Amino acid sequence: MAKVILSVDGVTLKEFPLVRERTSIGRKAQNDIRIDNLAVSGEHAAIITMMNDSFLEDLDSTNGTYVNGRQVKKHFLQDGDVIELAKYRITYMKEAPQHAGVDAEKTMVLRQESVRSALEQPAPAEPVERPQSPVASITPRGQLPIAAIQVLNGQNAGREMDLAKTLTTLGKPGVMVAAIARRPLGYFITHVEGPHPPRVSGRKLEANKPYALMDHDIIELGGVKMEFFLRA
Repeated sequence: MAKVILSVDGVTLKEFPLVRERTSIGRKAQNDIRIDNLAVSGEHAAIITMMNDSFLEDLDSTNGTYVNGRQVKKHFLQDGDVIELAKYRITYMKEAPQHAGVDAEKTMVLRQESVRSALEQPAPAEPVERPQSPVASITPRGQLPIAAIQVLNGQNAGREMDLAKTLTTLGKPGVMVAAIARRPLGYFITHVEGPHPPRVSGRKLEANKPYALMDHDIIELGGVKMEFFLRA
């Protein structure tokens, strides 16, 4: 389970396990992490936790939210990241899953120049349905076929990646991140982080709203084009 540690001037004040899907941060009393300081907005920021992953969102605060010295609106949190609000520091600690092996979910972060692996978990949210239901992609036996993506341009052109795991993240943490979730009724892509949402077959995605992928959709993310397809 991930957690954050609140500190000021190097002194630890309190630890907060991220057990909720949404952890609010701000000056008002109803916040999960309350910081009683006038430089902190009443509802300053929130940490959205999706199983084993979390991302930070600034809630249009007056003085802004910073991570590792850089102002952010949204940020995919990584182990050791330091969130800065006025003189307060909130350190994000990501603990490895207790059960590795068969139950561990591997994800791939696809970059323009390289591909790296990490442990991830699925991102829950209500999907945005398309006119064509993803249910149509289920096999006659009621099983969801394995899908894949193929890079169409750049140095990785031609590279294929199976989407056999529960979640696959695409992009570069801190810059732009999207996630493809494999669910019982199909595959759904979500914009997680970055100022420019990915496009799916020309359609611009809305932040944090899953979008159902269809066979041969073209995903555009940070200048990289990828084709989503179902394996026969």
